[in-house]
Amino acid sequence: MTSTSDQPATVPPWRGARGPGISQWVLVACAPFGPRLPGAAVADAIARGIENAGGLQPDVCALPAPSDRAQDVQRVLDELDFDARMLRARAVVIGAARLEEQTLAGSVTIEIATRARQRGVPAYAVAREDALDSFDARVLDLQVILRARGRAGLVKAGLQLAGLV
Repeated sequence: MTSTSDQPATVPPWRGARGPGISQWVLVACAPFGPRLPGAAVADAIARGIENAGGLQPDVCALPAPSDRAQDVQRVLDELDFDARMLRARAVVIGAARLEEQTLAGSVTIEIATRARQRGVPAYAVAREDALDSFDARVLDLQVILRARGRAGLVKAGLQLAGLV
């Protein structure tokens, strides 16, 4: 069978594969919010909110706890096939426990925001704590930063994001 699009004929192993045209998928990439909320739980809660609002279909991407080494960030994103997933997405939602200038350098959060900005993919953030000033948020090119605590708050953030992405 011959495919008329530049997409592979088989569906990739993650949710979020799309055909030609405007993407109907959003990539939800989240790090842990704490010991009781691992990255997968954070991403699933945000995705549930997006789905409940009838929004775009989420591609859930759980990120590991933050690392101090830049090569770990590169390796993690490569293992998740992040760039291909991001390029198939209409937007990226980044989940991080804390957004602050001091902890962003070399972090997976800033790497995702940078890759999204460089490739023209809008990026949004959901954080338990947001300590970024407006300049730092603008440098990261984050469209919106929502604050959320706990699963219910993350679902609510997803509901809000559904109307924005």
